[in-house]
Amino acid sequence: MDIIGLGYMGFEATDLDAWRDYGPAVMGFAIGQNPEGDPDSLYFRMDDRRHRLAFHPGKVDRLAYLGWEAKGRMEFKAACRKFTDAGVDFTVGDAELCEKRGVKELIRFFDPVGFRHELFYGQKWLPDSFVPGRRHGGYLAGRRGLGHVVLMTSEFPPELEDFLINIMGFHWYGSGAGKGKTGFFRSRLNTFTSHDIAYGHAPGRMGIQHVGLFVGSLRDVGETYDIVKKRELQMMMTLGQHSQDPHISFYHFNPSGFAFECIAESEPWHDDGFELNPEKMSVWGHELVGPILGPSVKTPEEVGDPEFKAKKG
Repeated sequence: MDIIGLGYMGFEATDLDAWRDYGPAVMGFAIGQNPEGDPDSLYFRMDDRRHRLAFHPGKVDRLAYLGWEAKGRMEFKAACRKFTDAGVDFTVGDAELCEKRGVKELIRFFDPVGFRHELFYGQKWLPDSFVPGRRHGGYLAGRRGLGHVVLMTSEFPPELEDFLINIMGFHWYGSGAGKGKTGFFRSRLNTFTSHDIAYGHAPGRMGIQHVGLFVGSLRDVGETYDIVKKRELQMMMTLGQHSQDPHISFYHFNPSGFAFECIAESEPWHDDGFELNPEKMSVWGHELVGPILGPSVKTPEEVGDPEFKAKKG
């Protein structure tokens, strides 16, 4: 599938007021305009797209959906045919849902472990319209997608890897340097970063572990780092550089209990040409000063999608 990367993400959140302050003041997000028919949600902009992150009122903090961007209409239609030929169940988004997402067309489906995904094309945008919530150099969220996401799953069956590689068309990047069973995957059209999505095996647990966001400069990382420390927000890992990426980043927890990794490129990423097997996760820094799994990772019964659970019986 000709997928660019993550176009948007949606969450259910228990404290939208906390996000309304945190998003602009800490991360520099802009508060977007709510689409007609959805006055109670909170939409954030990171660039000239109508929105990148959506937070909907919920009884528990959890990931609601991941939106993958197809290159265009023809690529979207080809992907729908591939799903049909492979026997993957999906539903077609109606006009109301497409308007809420600000896209031309979309379909919805589940991966084998129960996370909901959407595939779309043609998200609304307006050139030179993004104004950050505070002084900020902006996010690199165009040709590469908005960033990456790491999910924890209570099961890690062979069907998951098969779905991601043979159906979604993702490239297998490797297992990383972490402990336990993990998998990192990159969308077909992404030649800018090492991965778009990763899954980690956490028996009896499920949820979102962190979201990685690329900013325009190291100054943007440093200023966010200072704000996080001044507000005494819980960090996961201090400033550092990963072994497998030429990037500098740090991790801290947001109001929904998962972490944001704020990332600056020290040099452009390039395809390594072979599968890396890092001896350690980082070459410097990234001291673990908080839990590796935040409160957003709970039991499948707490954060699993109700529709998927009903299908599983």
